[in-house]
Amino acid sequence: MGVKTRAHLALLLTTIIFGLHYTVAKNLMPVHFTPMQLIFLRLLFATTIFWIFQKLFVPEKVDKKDLVRLAILGFVGFAANQALFYEGLNLTSPVDASLIHILNPVLVLILASIIIREKITRYKLGGIFLGSAGALILILFGNPGSFNSSPLLGNILVTLNMVFYALYLVLLKPLVAKYHTSTILKWVSLFGFIFIIPFSANSMMGLRISEIDTFSWLSLGYIIIFCTFLAYILINFALKYVTASAISYYTYLQPVLATLTSVSVGMGTITLPKIIAAALIFTGVYLVNK
Repeated sequence: MGVKTRAHLALLLTTIIFGLHYTVAKNLMPVHFTPMQLIFLRLLFATTIFWIFQKLFVPEKVDKKDLVRLAILGFVGFAANQALFYEGLNLTSPVDASLIHILNPVLVLILASIIIREKITRYKLGGIFLGSAGALILILFGNPGSFNSSPLLGNILVTLNMVFYALYLVLLKPLVAKYHTSTILKWVSLFGFIFIIPFSANSMMGLRISEIDTFSWLSLGYIIIFCTFLAYILINFALKYVTASAISYYTYLQPVLATLTSVSVGMGTITLPKIIAAALIFTGVYLVNK
């Protein structure tokens, strides 16, 4: 199996992890955790795991000149990105949030072409067209009335979350060729955690640990281990072998997964428009990979 194939398999697994993340995180807020409590705990434990993992398996040092870039990545990729996502998800629905995330490939293409001069090919343009068409079908026919019933502020926050995530992917690209994935994530998570402390400290004071049930702790564990540690390692690994735009195209699969998740828990149904949308989305991903 070639490295590019492994990279795309890593991205597919990451997409599945993130697809389930919407429902898992939504079930935790706001009854068990506030958004800022959730992001604080996620970054606290994730940073600890990244540092231990890197210390044991990849004892690599970074140049001091790169710490500024890593700090910027920590802000846009962990602190701002995740805080906006949880605050937005707390106000809107998992399906709406996943649909808004289809903006990511377009944003990445624009930012990548400006910042790192990544070439936009006809295949990528074709992928944008088909993926966007599939996403539009999901928005208009897959969940009728969804956006009208969701708070506008939540949708705006999730949109801003996508802007920061797109910027993270583009700025991360030069560093993945220089450092090991775990080294980058060790520093990025640390800086992200430092940035989020002033905004979450007050909320953490109101956390009542004794009132949180076992299932909620297991859900938090899923977010920390799979959505943060494993997913980010897989993304950084894939970025070594595929473009930032190709990675962002896997975001098109998340609305499909969000829909399937809602169906599995009895919150939705599979309809013809959703099947057509899924076909278009998968075709779009195939074109951009070419």
